[in-house]
Order: sequence, then structure tokens, then C-alpha cells
Amino acid sequence: ILTSIAFGTQIDFAAVDTQGIELISVQDIEQTREMGYRIKLLGVSQITDEGLEQRMQPCLVSATSPIGQLENAMNMIIFDGDNSGQVILRGAGAGEGPTSSAVMSDIIDIARGNKVPTFGQSATSLIKMNPVFTSTPAAYYIRTKLKDSPGALAKMANALGNNGISIDRMRQTQHADVAAPVVIVTHKTLPETLNKALKEVLKTVGLSKKSLIKVFLSIGLLIGLIGTFFGTFFGIIF
Repeated sequence: ILTSIAFGTQIDFAAVDTQGIELISVQDIEQTREMGYRIKLLGVSQITDEGLEQRMQPCLVSATSPIGQLENAMNMIIFDGDNSGQVILRGAGAGEGPTSSAVMSDIIDIARGNKVPTFGQSATSLIKMNPVFTSTPAAYYIRTKLKDSPGALAKMANALGNNGISIDRMRQTQHADVAAPVVIVTHKTLPETLNKALKEVLKTVGLSKKSLIKVFLSIGLLIGLIGTFFGTFFGIIF
């Protein structure tokens, strides 16, 4: 809905690439906090030369950034404009006060006869865009468990390197069982390249898919937004 308001496009729920937070663990929260990040579930849309990209997924954001400092029921929308720069809207998104305020606002508008189109324009004038999925290079956070044996970590590093993915940082934490928790943050890479490398990791290192978790690192995302729409907005994060 917010994408349609921002870009004047038709709503297409099937075109949204969705990933939930069910795979995020307490370990991920603690590890990323130590690295200066927080995990946030973000909705991101942008128009590129290929079409409209929309996704909802957990992302790493700087703990000192506006999004990183959001707590509880607070929501935030960030617009990036070609000429306006970054515009941030922040406010409560739940609770009896904010909800009743929004309802009363609608009632007052109706009583006054104010008629504003939901999308800022007639729904029949919304344009249909070609849906595309993530193709922007970005850094990724990878968490897995490797068998604590000689060469296991080297095999994983080789699998990433064979696909042109360099490692920005790597961390192995203390463990009591035979599997060693390993966290890797990559440099920017294409998602399809990372997926190919992770398939190689699963095959050569002998991991299960459940033990391999990846999270989009939003530093790469914010740098990578490139599309433009009528010279106004080129990215919206919510």
C-alpha cells in the first residue's frame, strides 16, 4: 500500500518478496549487537530500470541510525528524494491512543466532506509495473554451525571465494557441543551469487539448510538504491 502511495503503482501482493523473522535467534541478536547493529524487519521498495522491486525482510541496521533506535510500537518511514534528500516520518503505530486518533481523523474528514483519494490519485489511474526481485549488490550476515574439525571453516571460506565473495569479518564463538557457531559478514555481492555460493557450502561442508541463516545488511541496501521515478522518490523504507 505504501509503495502504491509513493510511486502511484497498482497493488500486487504476489510481487512482494517476503521473508519473516522465524529464523532469527537470540544468538543473532547478541552477535549483531556486539558488531554495532540491530536486526529490524524492513519493507523496502524501489523502482529500477527493470521494474518495481518490493521486499519485506529482516535487515541489519546501524544501532545508532534512526531505524536502529526505534523501540516498541514505534514505526518509521524513510523517503529518499533526488533533490529533497532523506525525509523521515516517525510515530506510534499501535495502541489505543494512536489508533483512536487515526479513527477520529477519518470520522472528522467524512463529517467535513473532505474526500482525498487513498493513493493521492484515483485507483483507476495507478500504473502497472513489471515486478522484479532483489538484484542490488549488498553485504550479508551469515550465521551457521560448522563441525568442529580441521578444514571445515576453510572449506566454507573457499566456497565463498570461489564465487567471488570476499569476507569482511568472521567470528567463531565458544561452544560446548561438536558444532561451532560461526558468523560471517560479507562484502557486497549479488543475491544470486550468494545463493550459489551457499549451495556449494551446503554440499562441500555438509551442512543442513536449517543451520544456515542469512540476513540482508542494510548498509549495502541504502548505498545500492539506484532507481528514479519522475525525478522524485527513488527509495522508500518502512
